[in-house]
Amino acid sequence: MQKHDLDDDANEQEFLESDIDTDAIETAIQTMLLAFGEDPQREGLLNTPKRVAGIYPELLSGYRADPKKIVNDALFNVTYDDMVIVRDIEFYSLCEHHMLPFMGRAHVAYIPRGQVLGLSKIPRIVDMYARRLQVQERMTRQIADFINNLLKPQGVAVVVEALHLCSMMRGVRKHDARMTTSTMLGIFRTKIATREEFLDNISRGAGPLKI
Repeated sequence: MQKHDLDDDANEQEFLESDIDTDAIETAIQTMLLAFGEDPQREGLLNTPKRVAGIYPELLSGYRADPKKIVNDALFNVTYDDMVIVRDIEFYSLCEHHMLPFMGRAHVAYIPRGQVLGLSKIPRIVDMYARRLQVQERMTRQIADFINNLLKPQGVAVVVEALHLCSMMRGVRKHDARMTTSTMLGIFRTKIATREEFLDNISRGAGPLKI
């Protein structure tokens, strides 16, 4: 195992243990169960508030993620000016409108200008923004802006495809409807051929989103 991998594991544990008021969440879940007409003291629900409270430090760890620790000195000076793509990055997030999950894949590309980023860092950047109360449009832009500000590359492209439980379980109840958002910066916005190369790469062999 590489030193960066060990540091990443330590950083992730630190994020999960960061301050989030699980006692307040537990009390809120008990109140919700009562509002649903349930009995929080029955056997199946007795530990539900504690279990629910325990998952939120992980689900919302992106708020407390430290970008410097995520990058962790994994910037490398490299003479390379062709496209770098990390595709099919699985993510899970919570819609800020209904607090129901949305999940899918992110595809990220950039064209370096003298510096490249360690491979494992791009999925971690995606997670940093996904593990918050989010809307997909904002998350897409945040990922692109972060990489653009960090690397100052020739361009950045991000495409996010997701299934939203808030439209699958309620409302229109369209099970197979997916949402696709994109942000194109720099050369990906100004040069059609570059943008098309990226889109062609991420469409090749892509399978359907599944839950």
